Amino acid sequence: MDPLTVISFLLFTGLVAVLTWRLTRGRLDDTEEGFFLAGRSLTGVVIAGSLLLTNLSTEQLVGLNGGAYVNGLAVMCWEVIAGASLVILALFFLPRYLKSGIATVPQFLEERYGSGVRAVTTFVFIIAYMLILLPFVLFLGAKGLNGMLNLEGMLGWSEIQTIWTIVIFIGVVGSAYAIFGGMRAVAVSDTFNGVGLLIGGLMITFFAFLAAKGDGSFADAFAQLKADKPENLKSIATSEGHPVHWTTLFTGVLLLNFFYWTTNQQIIQRTFAAKSLAEGQKGVLLASFFKILAPLILVVPGLLAYQVFTNRLGHAEAQAMLGDDGAVYGKLVREVLPGWLTGFFAAVVVGSILSTFNSVLNSSATLFSLGVYKKILKPAASQHQLVLSGRVCSAVVAALSVLAAPLVFYGKDGLFNVFQELNGIYFIPILAIMLFGLFNRRADGLSALITILTGLCAMIIGTFFPGKQVTDAAGEVVSGGWKADIFQSGFHYMGAVFAGCLILQFILGRTMKRPGLYVQRDAQAVDLTPWKHAKKVGAGLLVLVFVLYAAFAF
Repeated sequence: MDPLTVISFLLFTGLVAVLTWRLTRGRLDDTEEGFFLAGRSLTGVVIAGSLLLTNLSTEQLVGLNGGAYVNGLAVMCWEVIAGASLVILALFFLPRYLKSGIATVPQFLEERYGSGVRAVTTFVFIIAYMLILLPFVLFLGAKGLNGMLNLEGMLGWSEIQTIWTIVIFIGVVGSAYAIFGGMRAVAVSDTFNGVGLLIGGLMITFFAFLAAKGDGSFADAFAQLKADKPENLKSIATSEGHPVHWTTLFTGVLLLNFFYWTTNQQIIQRTFAAKSLAEGQKGVLLASFFKILAPLILVVPGLLAYQVFTNRLGHAEAQAMLGDDGAVYGKLVREVLPGWLTGFFAAVVVGSILSTFNSVLNSSATLFSLGVYKKILKPAASQHQLVLSGRVCSAVVAALSVLAAPLVFYGKDGLFNVFQELNGIYFIPILAIMLFGLFNRRADGLSALITILTGLCAMIIGTFFPGKQVTDAAGEVVSGGWKADIFQSGFHYMGAVFAGCLILQFILGRTMKRPGLYVQRDAQAVDLTPWKHAKKVGAGLLVLVFVLYAAFAF
């Protein structure tokens, strides 16, 4: 490995750690609000940076660029529609969350439905983070770093040995931020890493353009790509069997985006720490703008990689990479960046992994400490005991997710779609009871409990028992299993389960009713005066989403 690569990697990683320590020194405390919500002191810029970096980790950098390499521009839906979902968070959900003065989404659900729903959703969030989200982030992070730095070749280890080593390293370092620093350290380090990721990601796009065009122009690069793979430059996929066929934009893809950005504890916890509603809305809408433009970093490099590999490695190698989408981004970085920049960008990627990892650990600690330890195990716990329980929870979740990472995802293809299908198991039923509870003020907690448990069972059955594929003598598929035959796409199945959950709770709510109508209380935790430009900016961002889709639709 080039010594400049190592030096630039260590310099940027160390710089972020030192700056985070300097800015949080003397401001980290062992109180509930200080550790879990940074004392409700976050400004718009910090919220935007933390939102983006918590999200923009290896599941996007590696997974989404790999998806773009195989499936084209249509995978931009995971980013562009996210921008629209953030507008809804800013204008509709955030005022309600901040009014309740909550620290967790299950806490909000308890206010609406009761303690039983809070206990179930807390348990579901923690288990899902430990067995789905963190293992995926760690595995793809290790896969991407291995490809960028060629650690496997340098160390002389097998791929799985290298992945285990990287996963353990990230787990140990990421745990330190979350366990000892709390939300403030997480948010500050996120902001620094966010700047690095923005700069580094744009560099990859720029150098990929240069490598793809060869001796021609940027226009030549796209012309060649359009000639080789014309379907890859369309924002709306129309070919049968495409994982994000245009119809899925109105079912599972929409619902997964909507839940992720409005109801997912791991993401929106930093908005609960806003110093005011106005600052929270500024941060969320700023994050929305960058998410809409995120395909420049998270999709375009994957599109260009096909031509880069064809130019540099040959057509056969480019074709072979279609079967290993998890390795595309790391190989692209190694091909297009000079050594000293590769080290910097590897540090940025490590920062993005750490950001998501420590943010999820902090969210898990918040969920456990406030929803289980304080609520069930030890209601009279002191502030110090509460924070200590959160730190223990973080350590346990970190250890188990490190163990699960290589075991869950190693050897699988189409990793980003696998990840989204697993997310749907808990996204769909929780989103259903959240939305129903906001628009129906009468249904009680028992109706919500029955609905969420039924939805979880339906999603587990559809995800893990979809039926066997059947082929004829010529090898043609005559049946893709009951789920594929009926719903064509797993995302359509999610839409059907979501609709079923709403209908079920509506029926149950006719007889299972609260004693009185639900009325939200005002905790007076922060100033709830909205940002005066929020609605206009939000409308402008929704127009931008429509324009981007229309521009590349045909």
